[in-house]
Amino acid sequence: MTTISGLLAALQRDGGRPRVTAYDDGPGPTQGERIELSGRVLGTWVAKAANLLTEELDVQPGDRVALDLPAHWRALYWGLALWSCGACVIAGNHPDARALITTDPERAERAARTGDAILVTLPALARRAQVPLGPGVLDEAATIASYGDVFSAAGRPSPSSAAVIAGSLTTTYADLVPEPAWPAGTRAHLIAADVATLYQTAFAAWAADGSIVLSRGTSDPAALAHRLATEGAVNASELRSPARSAEQPHRSE
Repeated sequence: MTTISGLLAALQRDGGRPRVTAYDDGPGPTQGERIELSGRVLGTWVAKAANLLTEELDVQPGDRVALDLPAHWRALYWGLALWSCGACVIAGNHPDARALITTDPERAERAARTGDAILVTLPALARRAQVPLGPGVLDEAATIASYGDVFSAAGRPSPSSAAVIAGSLTTTYADLVPEPAWPAGTRAHLIAADVATLYQTAFAAWAADGSIVLSRGTSDPAALAHRLATEGAVNASELRSPARSAEQPHRSE
């Protein structure tokens, strides 16, 4: 069984290789961005987010945290940070969660009235939220850089602990990361649809010591064909399904 900590350690052993390449072609403030994260850089984002979660929100193993993010490269490090803390990720904006991580300022403000809330701002160079924040809402863009680059978990979840709850479906930590099923070094391309597909594809590629290319808001077949050729990637839909795949949280946009 591959654990989240084991997966992160493997990604950072060859820390300079690209593990995530993200293109944003859709309308909005992130249009035109191309972001590339090496294993080392991804690990740093995960550590900073995990330290924020434990130091500011006191997130402990077993705590339920709602994740309400689109299929974006920022969703990768937030999911990994929560699982590094041993938390249980609840799909969407869920009333039973003790905290909410979202890109929606109004949802964050409502959640902050009874619990903790973090507002995530998507543009890569954002240094503060682009809208006024309600009382008690933590501004990820303004604060995350100040947290440590190394994270040491205070405790570990058991393999049978819930890692994800999506509706009536529960995925345990034992089933979170699939066994390697794709060719070694696979570079898998996916068009962002939901965060469930993003996690499933990323974990399957990383389990095979590979990487992902994520396209958001892209529909031009010629542009996509050029991108695959340039990046040396293959469509994830053409690859065999991984041996195990978790039902991951998702959000409709």
